[in-house]
Amino acid sequence: MLSNRTKKLGAVYGRALSRDWRRSGALALLAVSLAMPLSASAAPGDGAIVDAREALRKKDRKGLSVARAAAMASNHPLAQWADYFELSNRLPEAQQSELDAFYARWPATYVEDRLRNDWLLELGKRRDWANFAVEYPRFRMNDDREVRCYALLLDHQAGKDVKDEALATWLAQRDADDGCALMAATLVDAKKFGAAEVWRKARFAIDAGRPRAARQAVALLSTDAASRVGELADNPARWLARSAAASSRPAAELATLALMRLAANDPEAAALQLDERWDKALPPDLSAWAWASVARQSAMKQLPAAADQFQRAALRASRGGAEPDWPDDTLAWKVRAALRADEGRGRWQQVAQAINAMTPEQQRDPAWIYWKARALKAMASSSQDEAGLSALSTELLSGIAGRLHFYGLLAAEDLGQPITLPPKPAPLTPEEIDAAKNHAGLTRALQLIEIGLRNEGVREWNFSLRGMNDRALLAAAQRACDAEVWDRCINTSDRTREEIDIDQRFPLPFRKEVIAKANEIGLDPTYVYGLIRQESRFIMDARSHVGASGLMQIMPATARWTARKIGLDYKQDMIADREVNLRLGTSYLKLVLDDFGGSQAMAAAAYNAGPSRPRRWREGPALEPAAWAENIPFSETRDYVKKVLHNATVYAAVTGASASSLKARLGARIGPRDAAAPAADTSLP
Repeated sequence: MLSNRTKKLGAVYGRALSRDWRRSGALALLAVSLAMPLSASAAPGDGAIVDAREALRKKDRKGLSVARAAAMASNHPLAQWADYFELSNRLPEAQQSELDAFYARWPATYVEDRLRNDWLLELGKRRDWANFAVEYPRFRMNDDREVRCYALLLDHQAGKDVKDEALATWLAQRDADDGCALMAATLVDAKKFGAAEVWRKARFAIDAGRPRAARQAVALLSTDAASRVGELADNPARWLARSAAASSRPAAELATLALMRLAANDPEAAALQLDERWDKALPPDLSAWAWASVARQSAMKQLPAAADQFQRAALRASRGGAEPDWPDDTLAWKVRAALRADEGRGRWQQVAQAINAMTPEQQRDPAWIYWKARALKAMASSSQDEAGLSALSTELLSGIAGRLHFYGLLAAEDLGQPITLPPKPAPLTPEEIDAAKNHAGLTRALQLIEIGLRNEGVREWNFSLRGMNDRALLAAAQRACDAEVWDRCINTSDRTREEIDIDQRFPLPFRKEVIAKANEIGLDPTYVYGLIRQESRFIMDARSHVGASGLMQIMPATARWTARKIGLDYKQDMIADREVNLRLGTSYLKLVLDDFGGSQAMAAAAYNAGPSRPRRWREGPALEPAAWAENIPFSETRDYVKKVLHNATVYAAVTGASASSLKARLGARIGPRDAAAPAADTSLP
């Protein structure tokens, strides 16, 4: 139903945005929020801030200067933002003294640290290492990978051993940038990185679909090889047809990159190339990489050959005598392929092997803890150490059971534990309430949101939460709840670890209207609440730059189609009306749910990615719903489905309106549509 969802959700929620977003400074900061309407309640004094933002959007340097001067002259509480917009807009020509003066005006604020991030990138590009060395220790957020690459370069020049961290940072870099490229080039020149590290980076980049980064890496070894990377990225099939045998290591590396690139579009063609020629021509470790890349793409397309291809990759790696060094994402797809294998019965040993090969950080993800526990339990009955494996499985499940996420609820049910909500924390004290009320950063954040600068407000809010303990977070969340800024209420409360306020995390705004609309058409209200919590965080005027609107984030074309379907006299400007939006959203959700035979998992996937995709994803073996959800090819939709169903289950427990069982909500195994079932409604948008 809702296309381009990743872009849309970033616009709606103001979630943590990408490194590129941060790197590009204020212009990118505004790219999303400018698409959102300004608040009608903006006070007259707010005009200078709004004008500054608009001038920045238009690249009107004079208008920006005037707006900044007006905000500063009036001592507006958000003047620092106009000051930030103006200086960041001319950062390439700025001098260190101007930055020092800005920091002195706005010490310990979000804009100070954000501008320092921008300035560190500028200093790196200027190769002004003296000022960089002074500025970097003062960068509190320290959340920019390119800045970190510049800092590691300075550490190397100071004689520190940075190889391991530098390599990990470089491998994690997704796009080509100046900082990480300069760091890598310096370490190559110093012979800290050799050809093996460079080609490994190239494979990681091609695996992530970033050929420019691969070419940038290989250029450190040879401009000719970099040119060949460009050629094979553009047309891998032609390159493979024209290439000679892999008579040298560089030639074999290039062939592997071409096979990986071919697999991204046509894994079956890449598998055929391996079978007919390249499997034997490549060294075992590179053959393993190629097969793993083919298998990953096959798994994403839910092809039945994926699990066998991963097995071939593992065999080739073992022949080479070294453990595979594949990316975590490839190993995650190995798990998913194994869950689908053997007609949905699963290859549990392969599941365990893939998870054990992940990085320690990735192994701590609740998804992989859960599936490893399931694998150990399945393997126990045929093991000589049945009791030991069963005990380890129970230990893993117990470690996440009851936590407020999808796999935490599943683990609890696997252990036979009922869903138990955490106890209500002690009431906030007057001092805790006053601390949140008088927190300048939180106040600025709410003011920014009030005048329509939601993304700026979200960033200011999140910065203000740094270092807060659970009690301070609960107080900050309550301030947002009281102001009905529901996304900040929920997201802030979600950060607490020991003290959990379920009323903050799972609020029930518009309860009368939501329940009425759901009951009117036979929908479970808790399912609707679970979906709205994920869609819009109850932001009534949420509107994305692709046009989705309102509590239930409905696209205009879907709204028109649904209105015709239910006989609603509808005009496009009605989409933001709360009652109309709820009626259209719940009506569409009910139509989708009915089309998928009542499967809440498939209906949620259809609401997020459109009905045609889950119709394809249900083909193949019948899977338990949790395995089906984990195999959704789109990461955003996969996360969405799990969170909607988790939300709905918790809302059921909160309201006591229905049985609180995630497994019951997930329902029966998901496979091809029953021949006796009605035909799919292909008119659903």
